Amino acid sequence: MKPATAAKKLGVYLPATPEEFQSAALTRDEVDALRADPPAWLVDLRRNGPFPRDVVAAKLGISRSALARSGVSDAMDAEEIGVLLADPPQWLTHEREVHREVLAEEARLKQQ
Repeated sequence: MKPATAAKKLGVYLPATPEEFQSAALTRDEVDALRADPPAWLVDLRRNGPFPRDVVAAKLGISRSALARSGVSDAMDAEEIGVLLADPPQWLTHEREVHREVLAEEARLKQQ
């Protein structure tokens, strides 16, 4: 599979991965091996980032669309996310509420 697909499956930001990962195609077995026994660079990326947009959104409790609406276009690391969570700006508080409402509505519709 392409490096971008492998990075997505591993939940890491592709530009932050080592060059050999970015330039080589990986098999499913190789990706599974990275999941089972991650090298130090993968452990560090998963712990400290930078994280891809979907991971940033999940850590902040908002949607990816909310990131775009708020002007967040780059990947964020754990420290940047921590700063936002420690003292949430108004946009983050608003987007979290919107996200909770959307999830509640989706759950309600699923029960019907």
